[in-house]
Amino acid sequence: MAPTKAPDSSRRSDRSRRAIHDAALALVTEVGYRRTTIEGIAARAGVGKQTIYRWWPSKAAVLMDAFLDLAGRAAEDAGAGSGSGSGDTGESAPGIPDTGDLAADLKLVLRATVDELNDPALEAPTRALTAEGIVDAKLGAEFVHKLLDPQLALYVTRLRAAQEAGDVRADVDPRIALELLIGPLMHRWLLRTLPLTHAYADEIVDYAVGGLAPRA
Repeated sequence: MAPTKAPDSSRRSDRSRRAIHDAALALVTEVGYRRTTIEGIAARAGVGKQTIYRWWPSKAAVLMDAFLDLAGRAAEDAGAGSGSGSGDTGESAPGIPDTGDLAADLKLVLRATVDELNDPALEAPTRALTAEGIVDAKLGAEFVHKLLDPQLALYVTRLRAAQEAGDVRADVDPRIALELLIGPLMHRWLLRTLPLTHAYADEIVDYAVGGLAPRA
């Protein structure tokens, strides 16, 4: 008889983690953060509560991990779809191109952000975690630290490179300048005042870059 192959525990764990992630995201989309429970996630994923508690200390930790995994996969898919580009261009940081044309580079990134915010798979959990982070200071701080800060750091790096190239005034604080780009986008998305479009993202960049450029 051929030897029986032992089950792959790591593969089983990966399947369980993915099932828990998917269940958590589905529930927070359907019923909201507050009505999502560990019991509900476990039932939806087909696992025991102790399986979840073995890997995560709380509901917030499960949802944060699930959302970070989802955002990471979305970023990988976007990167694979966009290709490596053409020509000899530098890169200030992963995900932020540095072609020497600041406005074009920022438009590319903001358009991708618009696509993510309009993606139904990302929109609902993003809204749920954003809203809960306003009233739950600990969750909000974790959301900022793990998700927002790494993304904002990419803008800071690109804007500093633009300063060194003479495309942005030396007295501009990159951390404040990036809020001219991100702030209007998030404001329109959160309030749903008007459609979030590529054209709007382009206009934000044109207005912001015009104000950041060196003055005669």
